[in-house]
Order: sequence, then C-alpha cells, then structure tokens
Amino acid sequence: MIILFSEYKSDYSHYIFPYAIWAIREPHEPPSLLFGRGFLPSTRDLSRFYMCRQIRVQLDQFSPSSENRRIFRKGEGISFQLIRRKDFEYTSAWREFCKTYADIKFGKDVMTYERLDSLFNSPIISHLLLFRDEVAEKDVGIVTLYSEEPEMAYYYYAFYDLNYYARNLGMYMMTRAVEYFSRKKYRYLYLGTCYSRNALYKTQFAGTQFWTGFRWSNDLKELKYLLEREQQVVDRHLLETEEYLQRFYSGKLEQAIEMSELKHWLRG
Repeated sequence: MIILFSEYKSDYSHYIFPYAIWAIREPHEPPSLLFGRGFLPSTRDLSRFYMCRQIRVQLDQFSPSSENRRIFRKGEGISFQLIRRKDFEYTSAWREFCKTYADIKFGKDVMTYERLDSLFNSPIISHLLLFRDEVAEKDVGIVTLYSEEPEMAYYYYAFYDLNYYARNLGMYMMTRAVEYFSRKKYRYLYLGTCYSRNALYKTQFAGTQFWTGFRWSNDLKELKYLLEREQQVVDRHLLETEEYLQRFYSGKLEQAIEMSELKHWLRG
C-alpha cells in the first residue's frame, strides 16, 4: 500500500494544514486490507482509496434488535438473492429502474446513463442483491456489492422502488444485507461514510463501528460528538481539542496513541 497526502485548502490563521489521505493499492494486496485500515475506494477499479469516517458492522457481534425485527416485518413478502455480477443480466428495464431512482434521490442526471453503465461494469461490483415482491411478482430493489468472502463485503449503491417508502424498503434492504452476511460468517460489512445525522441510520445494528482516523470505535457517543462538531466553527485539529480528549480518551493524547491501530500496520 502506497500512501499519498493530497493537499487541501489551508487555514494558516489557526495553523491547520489539511491533507486528504490516499492509499494506492499494490498488486499483491486485497482490497479488504485497505478497507480494514479505514479507507474506501475512490476509483471503481479499486486502485485508489481515501481515508474517511466510515461505518462498518462487526458481524459476529450482530443480532437483530427489536427495531431490526420491526423492519423485517414491514418487508414481509419481499425476497432476495445474492448473485455474482457476471451472472446478472443488466437489462434495459434494470437500467431505467436505477436511473429513475437516481434522478429522484440524487437529482436529475447527477448520475448519468454513462455513469450508471460504468458502475454496473466495474470491478468494484462483484455481486448484487436482488429484491423481489413475491406478492406483486415484480423486482423492487437492487444493491451493488463488493465481496471478499469471508473477510468483508461493501454495501455500495442501492436502488429501489420509491413507492415502497411506507414499508421502509431501503432500510429493509440494508438490514437484510447485515443479517445475511452475518449468517454467512463474514467478518465485516462496510456501509459507507457518516458525516451527517442523516447517515445515522447506518448505525442501527449491534456491532456497529466507525473509523476515527486512527482506530475503529464502537462508541456511538463519540461519533455523535464528531457530527455535532461538523456544525460548529472549528479552529483546531480534533486531537488538539481538549473536550474531545477529555470525553473519550481520559484527557490524554497518550491514551489515543495507545489505542491507535495505525501504529501496528505502519510498523509492518
């Protein structure tokens, strides 16, 4: 893994010099190695990754909560199957289905047909979860996935019939994915980034962890602190923030250093 630091806008008045951290995957390295070190793919050929605040579920810690079971009940009658991308027929009907969803959710032509076609023909998709309403006898959702069994799966784009909003279809699809990969004895399911309270739905699962920049934390109070901080004027780095260290690391930078997972793989 090759690390690059891509410079962003500086805040010289507060002596803050931000860099985005990129990881370039070397040929012998599986993508799961980079996921486990806090990176998500920034290219669909899985050649370049970026470090970010992301969510994953440690699947051996997952068991359905009362809320998860409520979501399952709302999705009764909706079946799903996991298939390999090479076995999936990307028909014009599926193309229009996904484009309709993307236009409504992301904005008209934010995801163009070209981007959509590229997505369904990229190495970042190894498998798909297909959801079908057995009563209505129609397809109602699709999830694009990257899978490395048994280490991890990455829940990438999801597209679904927005007429099923009242049945929480989007949440049902994610919850079913968590339950499925847990049952199949995968170690982790990665669910993408969390930079706003709107993304907290990804934390509704026992075993949820998030990447702090130096470790995987299961303390959701720490995550919510970071989300609140996003809404404030920030004039210092996080690890220079006394309140943060006091609330989560006994007021000591040394404790954060001791808990850091970076030191292990950097030494390696």
